[in-house]
Order: sequence, then structure tokens, then C-alpha cells
Amino acid sequence: MLGDDHFLPLVLINVLGTAGIVVWHVQGCDRPTGRLIVQILFFIGMSIVLYAGGIAPHQADDGYAEGLTAVLSKSARILWWTHLAWTVIGFIHIYVRVNRKPQEAHLILDMAVAGIYLGVALSVMGFVFGLPIATLVTTSGVVALILGLALQNTLGDVFSGIALTLGKAYAIGDWVQLSDGTAGRVMETNWRSTNLLTGLNNIVVLPNSMLAKQSLTSLSRPDESHLITLGVRFAAGQRPRIVEDAMRTVLETSTRIVKDPPPAVALKAIDAEAIEVELQFRVASLATGTSAKNEIIDLIHDQCGASGLSLAEPA
Repeated sequence: MLGDDHFLPLVLINVLGTAGIVVWHVQGCDRPTGRLIVQILFFIGMSIVLYAGGIAPHQADDGYAEGLTAVLSKSARILWWTHLAWTVIGFIHIYVRVNRKPQEAHLILDMAVAGIYLGVALSVMGFVFGLPIATLVTTSGVVALILGLALQNTLGDVFSGIALTLGKAYAIGDWVQLSDGTAGRVMETNWRSTNLLTGLNNIVVLPNSMLAKQSLTSLSRPDESHLITLGVRFAAGQRPRIVEDAMRTVLETSTRIVKDPPPAVALKAIDAEAIEVELQFRVASLATGTSAKNEIIDLIHDQCGASGLSLAEPA
């Protein structure tokens, strides 16, 4: 039972728990590793004192604990459970940072943190205050059902966001294109929506449930390079081989396209009016596609003048 022989251990646990909170806040959010070390040290110290004093944090106080001892017992258990939650959350944060995906995983991280706090809150109510957890869980289930019916659209966005995060369909910074034609770079993803930065420098906010219903093409995987094709028509009176060599010179002269894999010149068709040629080249990223295409068109103009080639009339 809890009595005078537990008074000093309970005081020490309260002191350690309070000091841990103060030091935890002094460390600041920009030092996650230091925070985690503090959490582990204080949590281990509190656990050792609990074990040495014969105090079980997962058992409710018995009827012999009263007065100041009862208050110290409850506060010590609450502090221990709180430090347990912070220690587990600290390990999760470190794991996410080690994997270098803090932005992509923040939905799952928020969900895990919420689950940890909920579990600790139920543990405190059941083990510290002796409340019937089963009744609380049942009541919470009814309330959750009512809220779920009232927030169907919002919950749909939330779970769609979780599914998209788990499926790793895209990552922050990826260029994506949707089946409705929307294209842009993924700037942020949160519980409700995903933000895309378009080529016009606009932010498009897409609800996660809408995003999950569309087919999505990642323009950044397996790498950022992007294939561009450019069709050109030359007058049919010129020899196709000369046209091909001239266009190959254009691609070799360009400084804004990727040379590995090498660009290609494809002779697509020939008739009495024109020789149709398709230039196939890759750019380092979708953002440089326009400037590279402009350079190629300018080089084609110069090469036509140097080689005596004539462009055909539009089809």
C-alpha cells in the first residue's frame, strides 16, 4: 500500500517529472536530438525511482493512500505516463528525420502522435483515477460515430490523404500531372488537401479525396528528366539524309538539353509537299522545357540558313 514509506519516492518522481518538463522546453524545437536525450534520461530516472519504491504506475491507488501522499501519487503517475508518451514520440520523430522524409510522413506522424496521446489519456483515467475504461471507450465510440456521420467529406479527405501518403504516389517537390490536365509541383500535403505549384506560378489546392479518384502521372520519377518532341516540316525537294544530318547538328549544338541518353532525329513521313521530321530530346527537368524548346527552334532557324534548307507550308 502507499504510505509514508512511499512519500520520498513520490516527491522525487514529481521533482524529476517537473524538472524534465522545464528542461524539455528549454531545449527548444530546433534540437530534437537533445530533447530526446532529456526525455530518455528523465523517464529512466523516474522509472528507477518507481521500481525502487515499489510503486506500479499501471495500478490504481488503493484506499490507504490519502492526503498529501494521494496527491503526490496521482501527480507522479500522471508525470510518468506523460514522459512515456514524449519519449515514444521523440523516438518516432528521430526515426522520421533519419529517413529524411519529415514532410512526406507528417500525416502518419500526426496520426501516431494522436494515438499515443489517446492511449496515455485512457491509461491515466483508468490506472490513476480508477475510471471504467470500457465505459469510456464505448461512449467515445458512440460520439465518434456521430462525428463521423457529420464530417463525412472531411474524413474522406483525411483518409484519402493517409492512403496517398502510404502509397507513396508522390513526394514533396515532385512534378505531377492529373487526368484532368492539372499539372504542377507538389508543395505541401496535409490532412485535408494537397497544394500544387503550377507553371503559371499559381497554387492549386486539391482536396485529397478528389486527388485519390484521379489517375496521376509522376513527371519526376524515376528522375526529373523529361522527354520533349518537336515536329518540323521541310520542303520535299531536299534529300532526307541532309535534313536528318542538319537536325542532328542542331541537337548536338544545343546546351540546354540532356545528352545522355542521346537525342534522336526521326523521319516520320514524306510526300509531295514535305518531309516530316520529329526531334526527340530530354531536358533536366520540366521547368527547363520551355527554354530548351525555344533554343532548339532558334538553332533550327540558323541551321536552315546555313544548310540551305527550306521549311514546308503548314499541312
